[in-house]
Amino acid sequence: MKKEMSAEEARLKAEAYCSLSEHCKSEVLGKLQQWGAPEKTWEAILNHLEKERYVDESRYATFFVRDKYRFNSWGRVKITQALKLKRIPSACILKALEEIDDEEYLASLLDQLQRKDRSVKARNDYERNGKLIRFAMGRGYEMGDILSCLKKMGCGDGGFD
Repeated sequence: MKKEMSAEEARLKAEAYCSLSEHCKSEVLGKLQQWGAPEKTWEAILNHLEKERYVDESRYATFFVRDKYRFNSWGRVKITQALKLKRIPSACILKALEEIDDEEYLASLLDQLQRKDRSVKARNDYERNGKLIRFAMGRGYEMGDILSCLKKMGCGDGGFD
């Protein structure tokens, strides 16, 4: 059985945790629960971390969007869902998503679809387009963007017009 830590120990441990990398409130709250911090101190610790700028939801959302878009090639839908699961306010999410350049976004989607198209095995264009659409939607891209990229690839006549 774990011994319950004091409020001061929990605050210091949370500060150290937030100093290592960017975290949101829900992640810190999860850690406080995991560490066995007194429940009555959670709110005060979170407020302290926010006041001292260890935790900033807007900053977290911006870095999250940048990382998931650039390194994981996620689309806006998947990024938005992930941030909502972390209880980030919608205003912060929308502001962070504005940082994605539309031309770069579509070029990234087109590149992913072209790479996937090389490995897709299908009996006809309709089936191949369906597989490409499912792939891109699983990555979190919007249907309108997917269809416009498929047309650029010359796949627009596969029954999805």
